[in-house]
Amino acid sequence: MPAAPLVDSFGRVHDNLRISVTDRCNIRCFYCMPETGVTFVDRSEILDFEEIERFVRIAVSLGITKLRVTGGEPLVRRDLPVLIRRLAAIPGIRDLALTTNGVLLPELAGPLYEAGLRRLNVHIDTLDRERFFRITRRDDLPKVLAGLDLAKRLGYSRIKLNAVAVKDLVEPDIVPLARYARENDFEVRYIEFMPLDAQNLWDRSKVLLAGDIIETLSREIAPLVPIPDPDPRAPATEYAFADGIGTVGFIASVSRPFCLNCNRIRLTADGKLRYCLFAIEEDDVKVLMRNGASDDEIAALVRRNIAGKWEGHEINSTKFVAPPRPMYSIGG
Repeated sequence: MPAAPLVDSFGRVHDNLRISVTDRCNIRCFYCMPETGVTFVDRSEILDFEEIERFVRIAVSLGITKLRVTGGEPLVRRDLPVLIRRLAAIPGIRDLALTTNGVLLPELAGPLYEAGLRRLNVHIDTLDRERFFRITRRDDLPKVLAGLDLAKRLGYSRIKLNAVAVKDLVEPDIVPLARYARENDFEVRYIEFMPLDAQNLWDRSKVLLAGDIIETLSREIAPLVPIPDPDPRAPATEYAFADGIGTVGFIASVSRPFCLNCNRIRLTADGKLRYCLFAIEEDDVKVLMRNGASDDEIAALVRRNIAGKWEGHEINSTKFVAPPRPMYSIGG
């Protein structure tokens, strides 16, 4: 008899698990990490592959069918293709994806593909090398573009480009990124700048809103037409260019929150379970595992976590409180 679905008090069914495998990163995007003085979790506190696989198998028994591997930068985790192979082999997983900054894709796109990975989201805000350096503090744009080219040639089925939309910075990049995606059969997704940086730089006035980007792309390339949503619980709202070439996605967490459709839970690299990217509270899976808890006890923790999920993050309300962890520590 199948287990009851993971439903919270608002009736949202959860089938999507995001797994951070490290809090470390090989670039330093200004809206995510400071240039120096970053404190990382001790490696002994990071879940090992056996612990991650065990948690995923328990989660799948509760109705999880979709996995996304994140970080920090997941490709800096040693032997990541080994974990991908193990996760891809778990019965019940219908979708396995990975989010990366792409810097190490030239070395790892092949081994990850051989391990069973087919879906990639690559973070890239600009095609301009000087602006890439200003944003990331690293001169790695050529590596990212080489990695994307290799992934395309290897046959990854869906490659998405994630671009953070920061006002008065990325406006020159909006149209070039969309053209690049159209030329390569990628989908670019513009993500409204969210209050998850480690330096408290966020201000609502710095958010380049989805509506403004839609207006720009419709004027400069071709009109954008909304695509009827096949999965209303997906975070991105998708549009197609009216000329039939390509699609664009928008993750409008600030201007168009999608909390009421949320189906995601998150496991941090140090083994904490979170029901929301912006959650203030979290539950400690790692302590249970390392203290000899049974699968049933861990499953009960997952159910309790989701049962206590809030209605939404309230970014647009005076009640909003930023989470005590920065983005790289939570997992994208």
